[in-house]
Amino acid sequence: MLAILGVLAFVVALLLSVMLHEFGHFIFAKRYGMKVTEFFLGFGKRIWSFTRGETEFGIKAIPAGGYCRIVGMSSREELTAEDSDRAFYKASVGKRLVVLGAGSVLHFVLALLLLFTLFAAVGTAALTPIVEEVATCYTTINGKCPVGGAVLPAKAAGILRGDRFTAINGMPVKNWSKDVQVIRDSPGRPVTFTLIRNGQELTITLTPASKMVDGKNIGIIGVINSLAMRREGFADSTVSSWQLGRELFTTSISSLGSLPSKLPALIGQTFLGKARDPQGLVGVVGVAQASAQTASNGKLAWNERIATFIMIIASLNIFVGIFNLLPLLPLDGGHMAVAIADGARNTWARLRRRQLPRPIDVERLTPITIVVFVLLAALSLMLLFADIFNPVHFNL
Repeated sequence: MLAILGVLAFVVALLLSVMLHEFGHFIFAKRYGMKVTEFFLGFGKRIWSFTRGETEFGIKAIPAGGYCRIVGMSSREELTAEDSDRAFYKASVGKRLVVLGAGSVLHFVLALLLLFTLFAAVGTAALTPIVEEVATCYTTINGKCPVGGAVLPAKAAGILRGDRFTAINGMPVKNWSKDVQVIRDSPGRPVTFTLIRNGQELTITLTPASKMVDGKNIGIIGVINSLAMRREGFADSTVSSWQLGRELFTTSISSLGSLPSKLPALIGQTFLGKARDPQGLVGVVGVAQASAQTASNGKLAWNERIATFIMIIASLNIFVGIFNLLPLLPLDGGHMAVAIADGARNTWARLRRRQLPRPIDVERLTPITIVVFVLLAALSLMLLFADIFNPVHFNL
């Protein structure tokens, strides 16, 4: 039941993302005076619709995307005298780029809002100042230190499980993940800890042991702290959202760049039954399966499941936003490339004091569009087949 709920939540989130993408095109097209005749979720047969102003809004039978129909996307389109000045191709290059890019921009905005919600409202797993475990020594044999083995400082000083650190060297502990750096920077130097044990405040001074990590000596005391979901304030959530969003953006670009190199492995996983790589290519069904696994994972608390789901949807929106900007027809990026080429031709004509050329006829590029569409369709079908018959098992 929970798995089904996860899939339904993913489908709803995906459809809302599609609508937001198309709304980006719609709102800026209207802002620049272009005529929008249709705004539909899905393709195929019309199921339900209504008309408001000059635009028909509705739902079609195949929920595999959506579209926003703007008058004059092609210079060959026959226009009425009334619509002639409101054609897309007659707008300035700058306005055309804004309209085309607005869908992807709203994907990025949605992702940042989701990440902000994650940090500010749901919380993320973070180390707490509460001791979960006290290690006895670096290595153990049958649970005991070897003869002559050094006892770690926390154990030697009498720190116990359940102790809560409240200050380090007199500075209040606010974020253990950051405050612990004082220990890391103090190998061989005394550090004073204030902690609470059974409601009583204690002060303990100990000297962190030295350990070589990546060629650098760091201090350790031998405690493992517990994890808990931690919310951040408005300012910290804003910074964290931007940093994580930037990281996801970079990762998505790297994934797109490595896509050709992953195709041979996908072919083997699709047709030869080889094990799927969780870090490899997955399709929409694969992402839906990840949502289902998240919702039904009994090892996760509800806020942890929601946090994981938000991360999935935010990552998906960033990836889709970048993918749509690829300079390939029929993607938005392909149309943007055409608009930029138009702008370059217009600039060249002005420099030579000649009449501006007619806009590039997108329909003449139909063969390229068909080739790209066929390749994308083939990749989508391969991913669909692999996700259904050889699903990925995510470590969620």
